[in-house]
Amino acid sequence: MKIATWNVNGIRARAAQLCEWLARDRPDVVCLQELKAETAQIPEACKLPEYHVYWHCMRAYSGVSLHIRSEICPAAPAFKHPEFDMESRIVTAQMGNTVFASVYVPNGGKDYPAKVRFMESLIAWVARLRAEGRELVLCGDINIARTEMDVHPRERKPVIGQLPEERALFERMLGEHLVDVGRAKDPQNPNLFTWWAPWRNMRQRNIGWRLDYILASKTLAARASECKVLAEVGTSDHAPVMMTTA
Repeated sequence: MKIATWNVNGIRARAAQLCEWLARDRPDVVCLQELKAETAQIPEACKLPEYHVYWHCMRAYSGVSLHIRSEICPAAPAFKHPEFDMESRIVTAQMGNTVFASVYVPNGGKDYPAKVRFMESLIAWVARLRAEGRELVLCGDINIARTEMDVHPRERKPVIGQLPEERALFERMLGEHLVDVGRAKDPQNPNLFTWWAPWRNMRQRNIGWRLDYILASKTLAARASECKVLAEVGTSDHAPVMMTTA
């Protein structure tokens, strides 16, 4: 199974690139963030019939979607939003005992307390799923660089996205239940980034931050053969991340 996440930074601007990427890599589960479009504005080219999909949208802001290939899930799953959802930031679906979630955590620049509240609620939700015996794959733009190594040395500074209290929230969310699969598969790579500021050729020079993650329950993470940043895909300021499991 292939599970992928991508902050497209505007689905209308990235429609052709999304279709090209999906045709190339054929992921089974796709999580998108920062759609920046109402449902009626989703390009027809993106409404791929081989996927069950839920578009959770806001006009010109935020928005997430979750796509599950019908080959692995013949009946359409029930898409849901946890009660703490705000600004169209999370959509979930359950397949068997596994919950998939596409999430876009607030960046906190305009309202840092709202980011902290969202993370606290996300932590509680993850704990509740674990208590119910659910497996979880949580994908998306968490807007936190988990460690110092997840930021290029030239970009390390005491700013939102790198604050100690944010990183502590991230670790609480992982707890004993979730694995940061990208880092688990490439633990010593100091150049593993998923976001680059859109100026001064930062992407080409790989001066970036790691903000996009696939987090999976331990049993699912143990089945991962790889989890790669697809830095060659698209013109968003974020790159897709894709995990392949046995």
